Amino acid sequence: MRLRNVTLHQLRLFRSLGTHLSFTRVAEELHLTQPAVSIQIKRLEESVGLPLVEHMGKRLYLTDAGRELFEASRDVLERLRVLGEDMTGLEEGIRGPLHVAAITTAKYFMPHLLGHFLRDYPAVEPRLTITNQTRVVERLENNLDDLVIMGTVPDNMDLEAEFFLDNPLVVVASPDHPLVGQKKIPLARIAEERFLSREPGSGTRQARTRLFAQHGLTANTYMELGSSEAIKQAVMAGLGISVLSRHNLGLELESGRLAILDAEHFPLVRQWYAVHLKGKKLSHTTRRFLDFLLQDGARIWRETQPNF
Repeated sequence: MRLRNVTLHQLRLFRSLGTHLSFTRVAEELHLTQPAVSIQIKRLEESVGLPLVEHMGKRLYLTDAGRELFEASRDVLERLRVLGEDMTGLEEGIRGPLHVAAITTAKYFMPHLLGHFLRDYPAVEPRLTITNQTRVVERLENNLDDLVIMGTVPDNMDLEAEFFLDNPLVVVASPDHPLVGQKKIPLARIAEERFLSREPGSGTRQARTRLFAQHGLTANTYMELGSSEAIKQAVMAGLGISVLSRHNLGLELESGRLAILDAEHFPLVRQWYAVHLKGKKLSHTTRRFLDFLLQDGARIWRETQPNF
């Protein structure tokens, strides 16, 4: 592949085309007409000297050369974005956009930590996306965020993962459950109870399943629910017991609506990680936020949760 007279505008256009695989979507995103998009792609192919796209039926596909150029365009434009933020940061201090995605359970502590960071750096413009594990992994694959906060780090991706906070998992029950107040409840006894479980793929469910399997046990799953909030409500209603992150339970424990069971092998301590693609060039602002999480995140969280 040879590149002659390729412009940044063309790279932005082709990055959009590689993302959407639709001339119409590119035109809408970049506020161009569809013929203008087609002309620019044709000129880009002439500069490269190879076809970059091909049509099969009604669908658009990237050629091998197109896929190479798409990855290169993403890399070049990301590096330019980071460079611009670094220059701004060096000139004006820590400021500008900070995009963080986190799995659903992290919603209980990430706003607190982000809020504390913003007190010191009010010129930072945060965007916090909270979603499920599957969507977080998709965002990570597509490099949509500066950092991703997760407890289960995919082992099939080339990533940098930095531990910054413990995530203790505990067994919870309604306050009037007969096991409340008992000491050192055997794990086998816990497994006999009706279990309210997160959906398959949940990191909490995976950790609990591994622990039970290590002791030759399986949970008596009574119901699967799609969120920690739904599980808390079901436990409070006396429908069963569950394993949840201790981070989720502050208000319910303080008000006496939930109780933690003294079960063997619990708390089961997992970790929270700040994750990004290996080799990703972090902006000045992102690096400072990552340093904040690693150096101060756990201490600040403990200080804001006196009963933790």
